Amino acid sequence: MTDRELLEALYNDMQTLKQKVTGLEMMLENETNHNIQLLAENHMNLVDKLNQAIKVQDKSLLYEVQVSSLKMKVERLEKEIAEIKSKIA
Repeated sequence: MTDRELLEALYNDMQTLKQKVTGLEMMLENETNHNIQLLAENHMNLVDKLNQAIKVQDKSLLYEVQVSSLKMKVERLEKEIAEIKSKIA
């Protein structure tokens, strides 16, 4: 093989390699980036759902505190009514 033939073979190999690299770049750009975008969108949906769940949890805790307070008030009123009834009787 002559030097020229070797250079041409090397050039052809480089062109093939260049085409493969370009194909890989296109695949990364089109498929991988698209999939990453889908994952990011789903992640945002999960974050939104989590934020909504936290709000519900906060409201639930608030209601528990209110119910506890009302129970204490009812117990106090029951004691007062019992005391009044014992004084009257």
